[in-house]
Amino acid sequence: MNANELREQYQKFFEARGHERIRSAPLLPENDPTVLFTTAGMHTLVPFLLGESHPLGRRLVNVQKCLRTDDIDQVGDTSHLTFFEMLGNWSLGDYFKKESLAWSYEFLTRDLALDPARLSVTVFVGDADAPRDDESAEVWRRLGIPNARIYFLPKKDNWWGPAGATGPCGPDSEIFYDTGKPAHPGCAPGCLCGKWFEIWNNVFMEYNKTADGRYEKLRQQNVDTGMGIDRTVAVLNGYDDVFRVDTLAPLIARVEELSGRRYADNLRAFRVIADHVRAATFAIADGATPSNVQAGYVVRRLIRRAVRYARDLEIAHNFCADLSGIVVNIFAPAYPELERNRARIAEELEREETKFQGTLARGLREYQKKVERTQSKGENTVSGADVFDLFETYGFPLPLTVELAREQGLRVDESGFEALYQEHKEMSRRGSAHIFKGGLADHATETTRLHTATHLLHQALRQVLGASVHQMGSNITAERLRFDFSYAEKLTPEQTAQVEAIVNAQITNDLPVSVQVMSLDEATGSGALAFFGEKYGDQVKVYTIGAFSKEVCGGPHVTRTGELGKFKITKQEAVGQGVRRLRAVLE
Repeated sequence: MNANELREQYQKFFEARGHERIRSAPLLPENDPTVLFTTAGMHTLVPFLLGESHPLGRRLVNVQKCLRTDDIDQVGDTSHLTFFEMLGNWSLGDYFKKESLAWSYEFLTRDLALDPARLSVTVFVGDADAPRDDESAEVWRRLGIPNARIYFLPKKDNWWGPAGATGPCGPDSEIFYDTGKPAHPGCAPGCLCGKWFEIWNNVFMEYNKTADGRYEKLRQQNVDTGMGIDRTVAVLNGYDDVFRVDTLAPLIARVEELSGRRYADNLRAFRVIADHVRAATFAIADGATPSNVQAGYVVRRLIRRAVRYARDLEIAHNFCADLSGIVVNIFAPAYPELERNRARIAEELEREETKFQGTLARGLREYQKKVERTQSKGENTVSGADVFDLFETYGFPLPLTVELAREQGLRVDESGFEALYQEHKEMSRRGSAHIFKGGLADHATETTRLHTATHLLHQALRQVLGASVHQMGSNITAERLRFDFSYAEKLTPEQTAQVEAIVNAQITNDLPVSVQVMSLDEATGSGALAFFGEKYGDQVKVYTIGAFSKEVCGGPHVTRTGELGKFKITKQEAVGQGVRRLRAVLE
């Protein structure tokens, strides 16, 4: 079975059980600054997990594009990836553990014909925040999983979420497939030795983590499941290496051609290159541009890591754009945005790779200076600080520096480097955690008010600047809204004041906010604004604010504009050719 077949078979299985198919959300989340990328299907569904009604009902199924870099250092083994596709089925306050686990087991053992004797499961062992999940364990026993293959694990292994600092979360039950590799002492599901492939995760979102760290029961119990396509296709085809599946193998084959090396002799380098170029291709297609900030920095890091490992294979010329074309060819039938952005993806990759090749050349010169300084002091060990500077400033991986030093009869202070690297990682982690202090999952009341205000702002801009103005994106925290729109010139103070006055007039008028569910064609036919066509499903929610605004949106919103308070624009700036950005608050 290949990836296309699995995508379709999975979604049809759950459609037959009352689920409605929804589209994959983009990798760059709209209206949610709690994460840089969409790392799970639940990101776009947070309002519905918290109780808002979804236009397609309470049972949903999809294939979600995901990008995660928390395990980036493990990319290079048989199963870890930064970009992956996640199959998911959802219950928004409908069915719960019994049905979810039974359907998972049925699909794996009947539809995919996996041997039940090779399946093991894990469940939450319980702690001070939530009790032991004996209910899931009992369901597994009734389905035929013996006690010897049911493992109770702590929160770090069997708890999902929240996506940010707060929000929906709960215990999960994971399904592992035994690849048949020999066990070793202590080997169990979750071990990274290659014996176990995690293929399905059933998350039972029954808690909401609050800002003060408490776990409160949600008003509705939700199910959020995930099954990675690459890992599952590997299992179905008897592979113990995800890089042999049909969505990755062509990239590996092309790297063999470009390098003249064999994959079997250079596993880590091949895997990092294939994974990182694939991830960067998808991220750029969804709007991320290589840069030094946030999502752009992640894309830059992926590209540069791929280039570094290509150096190990002695690939001297640019190769990323070449590989991106293969990614587009593989995935465009499922994700047409790749084909639409084929040229731009190649241009961005070519530009970034060329730029980094120059950085590498400068790094080699800097390396030589550090060596000469070391030798001038009568020493034969390059310091950890010098090695880390080469890594951080010029992108030199530790193995490259070690290899260069060895050729000159020198040693490298690897422990000193590692200490600085771990300190750097901790600082980065704290910096990333700062991002998680806002968004739909964190401050429902504040973000709901600001989200509604973006509709008023959008319409006010169109009234003042003209109907050609349309939303290009937005980002909302509990403290402020950020709104990007199409316009070529800086707003004058008079225009800014006029926009503020129009928005505040609608707030003073205490207009009702109503919602209707209809098809996208019906919505646009009724005059509703909708500028993100591919991000919408077949059925959409149309929010109408009095006679002032009508727009397709996923929510959440207040019920009357009088709840908003005073609207104030705090800053404006240009963010690209023909794109302006406003920041605003509610006082």
